[in-house]
Amino acid sequence: MSHTVPSAGIRRARKQRTRRALLDAALRLLEHQSLSGLGLREVTRAVGVAPAAFYRHFESTAELGVALVEEALDGLHDTIAAILADTRESRDGERIDRTVDLIARHVRDRPAHIRFIIRERHGGVRPVREAIGAQLRRFAEEVAVECARHPDTRGWSEDDLRMLGGVYVDQMVMTASGFLDAVEEEDPEAAAERVASVARRRLRLINLGRRHWLG
Repeated sequence: MSHTVPSAGIRRARKQRTRRALLDAALRLLEHQSLSGLGLREVTRAVGVAPAAFYRHFESTAELGVALVEEALDGLHDTIAAILADTRESRDGERIDRTVDLIARHVRDRPAHIRFIIRERHGGVRPVREAIGAQLRRFAEEVAVECARHPDTRGWSEDDLRMLGGVYVDQMVMTASGFLDAVEEEDPEAAAERVASVARRRLRLINLGRRHWLG
């Protein structure tokens, strides 16, 4: 009796499916707990694979967490860069509206990922905390580069531009958290609109401060 050995392509596809299943299971489990309390046996049990199979994909739950960070935030870089470029000649109000809409859409499309980022940003798993910090700093640098093109920031130091980029990114994170909380409200649509309204006002306030900053 002969046995057919799976081709390299089939083995690779199976491995990718298992990796995807582990990430999805972890994300579901992390809806109600922090990563520091998540055990790999819990994850593998949810997928239906042996615990040893976990190590074919990740060295630890921390490495799995870093992969979730990359999934949650990596795709945002190109989108934000496109919005900043598209609105370069637009009024501040138009840029603010598009930014808030982008955050709302990303939270709506990937609520579990964003909840994970917000919970673990200051969490107890150092590699994940550092990965989130690195991604947010990268966002701040990208925003700072765009801010440097604005007449209001002519002559600003690099440190001040990075500070401004960080202020914008911190506000984006706060807004994402607000949109997540709005889902739990009795009237989610009204709550989301309140979050959007406050976010737009805060961004206008930041812009006003930017115009009058003396360094």
